[in-house]
Amino acid sequence: MTYTRAIGITFGAAIDRIVRWLALSRIHPNVLTFLGLVINIVAAFLFAAGSFRAAGLVVIGAGLFDMVDGRVARETNRVTRFGGFFDSVLDRYSDLALFMGLLVYYASIGRFGYIVLTAIVMTGSVMVSYTRARAECTIPKCKVGFLERPERVVLIILGALFDRLAFRHHRALADLGVDAGASKALLEAGHAVQRAR
Repeated sequence: MTYTRAIGITFGAAIDRIVRWLALSRIHPNVLTFLGLVINIVAAFLFAAGSFRAAGLVVIGAGLFDMVDGRVARETNRVTRFGGFFDSVLDRYSDLALFMGLLVYYASIGRFGYIVLTAIVMTGSVMVSYTRARAECTIPKCKVGFLERPERVVLIILGALFDRLAFRHHRALADLGVDAGASKALLEAGHAVQRAR
């Protein structure tokens, strides 16, 4: 067994225990989804204050709720169309909240270039979801492209924990996330058009 496989099994077992405990507590999955949004808003305030490492840890905590809400819904037979819609919408708000926190921080230190780059990522993250939704009105599924939301969140976490979102770095990980996010939005649109044809 590889080292990474062992880590995956360990964390998977921990998540399974958390899901079982939450299922037994009878907490509604939508409550977990909403709590994830609230925690991400806390992280946004930390980003706005320039506390990147603390914000990264909080985003990890929010990610836990994002991981378990759907599994708890399946475990408790509470899977509904509204639940899926609610989760998707709050995921968008969570993304935007984090980027808004970065916008506030970069505005407070007068980094116009980073403000523009972060705005591009915000636009791309929203347009990816919109493009897929519109594409799936025409075709059954539109699951193409790269850098899904989990990958974008991981980039933000890494950038925050390693303090690579601060303006003092010549090539911050934030820039990489922005470039990837913008490229993803364009590629998703292109793939969706191709699939529709």
